[in-house]
Amino acid sequence: MNSLNTTSERSNSASDVSYTSEDFTRISEILHSISGIKMPESNEALVFSRLFRRVRNLGLGGFRDYINILESGGDIEEKEYMVSALTTNTTRFFREDYHFATFSDDVLPSLVSRARKGERIRIWSAGCSSGEEPYSIAACILKSFPDAYRFDFRILGTDINKSVLSVAEKGVYEKSVLNSCGHHLIADVFEDEVGVSGRLSVREDLRKLITFRYMNFMDPWPVRGPFSTIFCRNVMIYMENDVQSMVWKGMSKILEPEGYLFIGHSERIGDELKSELELVGKTTFRKLEKKVKR
Repeated sequence: MNSLNTTSERSNSASDVSYTSEDFTRISEILHSISGIKMPESNEALVFSRLFRRVRNLGLGGFRDYINILESGGDIEEKEYMVSALTTNTTRFFREDYHFATFSDDVLPSLVSRARKGERIRIWSAGCSSGEEPYSIAACILKSFPDAYRFDFRILGTDINKSVLSVAEKGVYEKSVLNSCGHHLIADVFEDEVGVSGRLSVREDLRKLITFRYMNFMDPWPVRGPFSTIFCRNVMIYMENDVQSMVWKGMSKILEPEGYLFIGHSERIGDELKSELELVGKTTFRKLEKKVKR
């Protein structure tokens, strides 16, 4: 999340919407209770800039009235709107390409072999945002396993932000995404342009591998596993240590023995999981097999 200049934001057409530091504190507390995300004080202007139009469009005089709606407990959709507005979704195709190199070279060959033998293979893209990550994973899979969708080989993409999930499900992107992933990858991910010129559609065979679902880490998890591979990158950086620990422990629990966990370059896994997760590469972990006591 990026901080903004509070003064400049309030000096424009938003000046008719009242907003105080106390309002920011209360919204931060609501966001934390719902999602586990801790909003730093430096983001006070960001909260204002992302929500003031919503407050005004609802016909409210200020943020205090909006907070009363959120705290009333009855308007679930408004809470979901707030979470979507305040969560940052920075992503791109093949982001942190060293993870995809490790996945393709060290992880995928075994998964392909197991799938061809009839085994169930599941990969989880947690915090998948607008879909670039799971589609990148699918592109890696199909490059070496073109008929993967004919086997029990699937990817689950989850996120707390329903608006970005709708983008992911559509699988249609602006042509400008190629600026960050390279034109040489277009055939691996996209079909020809669709609709309005300048937009690209994800290949149908990639879509067949992926299911997108809403998920909030703070709620009971609607996933059971076991997963062969989990990508959870740049999701924990705005969460407090106790929430991070809860999530990493939950993922380790449903990661199969010798399964891989990829995390973000700024994230860390606590010492309490050192006996379960072995660092095998740059922010790449493999789950250790439990030794059977005799």
